[in-house]
Amino acid sequence: MARPVIGIIGNAYLLHDQYPVHAGGTMNSAAIAEVSECVPFIVPSDPNYVSVPDLLEVCDGFLFTGGRPNVHPEEYGEPETPAHGEFDRARDAVSLSLIRACVERGQPFFGVCRGFQEVNVAMGGTLYPEIRDLPGRMNHRMPPDGTLEEKFELRHAVRFSEAGVFHRLIGTREVMTNTLHGQGIKTEGDRIVIDGHAPDGTPEAIYIEGAPGFTLSVQWHPEYNAAADPVSRKLFTAFGDAARAWATKGRAHAARVA
Repeated sequence: MARPVIGIIGNAYLLHDQYPVHAGGTMNSAAIAEVSECVPFIVPSDPNYVSVPDLLEVCDGFLFTGGRPNVHPEEYGEPETPAHGEFDRARDAVSLSLIRACVERGQPFFGVCRGFQEVNVAMGGTLYPEIRDLPGRMNHRMPPDGTLEEKFELRHAVRFSEAGVFHRLIGTREVMTNTLHGQGIKTEGDRIVIDGHAPDGTPEAIYIEGAPGFTLSVQWHPEYNAAADPVSRKLFTAFGDAARAWATKGRAHAARVA
């Protein structure tokens, strides 16, 4: 049997400051191929090139990745300010609709960093433009200098709800994570359950209550060193299992009820 296909939501870049590309980090592909044991498929996240119905048919699940551009605040009813940083409206157009479609169909997805924030916005939630400016919050941004290993080092704890989804999956209530984000959840969207927090109260782990499929999302970057990190391995293994279940049974069920 062929391995399930995971659509990795790509980001737009300028290669050498002039050649436009859609790309995804190699560590995302490695986590999907080596830990989830699925086929990584980078999605050119622009509605001019792909449609949500096509993606739902081609892919068995989706990894909503991190990325420097933020979700545009107009998507959650707030004005743009300099604090909101850079944007990718084309990715917004693909990702937010795709998340809602997956929730309805029960098609699995895993949200990471920006993807975590996209899931909240897709369900009607809002975001803070800059967590570190809030009273009592730590700086969750990537260290400006250092090696890749130093940027992705484990920097703070995340504590999960007692007997919650993440506690049951990972087998412990507290884990250490990296942190490379500026924005964060302000108000949770409809059916969003915040299942884990950083020590300063920042939401770090969510899922969608009552959704028939895998909807786990995290604010940190579990794709880094995913094969060796025990927390990352459990998350990506569970995601791969959900994609296999969808490929063998879920897709057929969705076709019958459509």
